[in-house]
Amino acid sequence: MIPTSSRSRLSAAIAAFGLLLAVAPVAGVGTAGAQEPAPGAVAAASELIEVKGATNMFDAVVPGVIETAKNMFLQTNLSLSKDLNDVAAQLKKDYAVKRVEISKEMARVYAQQFSEKEIRDAVAFYKTPLGKKLIEFEPKVLEQSMTNIQNWADRFSEEVVGKFRAEMRKKGHNL
Repeated sequence: MIPTSSRSRLSAAIAAFGLLLAVAPVAGVGTAGAQEPAPGAVAAASELIEVKGATNMFDAVVPGVIETAKNMFLQTNLSLSKDLNDVAAQLKKDYAVKRVEISKEMARVYAQQFSEKEIRDAVAFYKTPLGKKLIEFEPKVLEQSMTNIQNWADRFSEEVVGKFRAEMRKKGHNL
């Protein structure tokens, strides 16, 4: 059995990996030196993002950054809690428009990777019954997959720990 603290770290690592996959294109990872895409391709990509409901995936980014900054200041002085909460609430309102920047950046990256025709074809697909079903069930599939991967990783970790112990016993060490 994996200790709870190790399981939590593993869960955090898996979640971080998932976030990296989701945010890497937005951050421009792998797009160095890429040409600016055509405006029509960016517009098509924006529609694709909207049709897929992908914009919702970034709803928590701006508030999350604000909460992280607030908590950093809160650690240094707990008595500032009320004022920091007030500032955080105001910043969430002020910076709500920043979420649009994330969508625009994501559209730009899509448009760098796919032609305008490919994007329009994808939009057409996601408007079909199968495309709509994929949009509806993909989050559930990903969530269940992450749970299954976590369970698999727990079992595999137990196997690896057992092999380490067995091999180390052969070398005269009792772990």
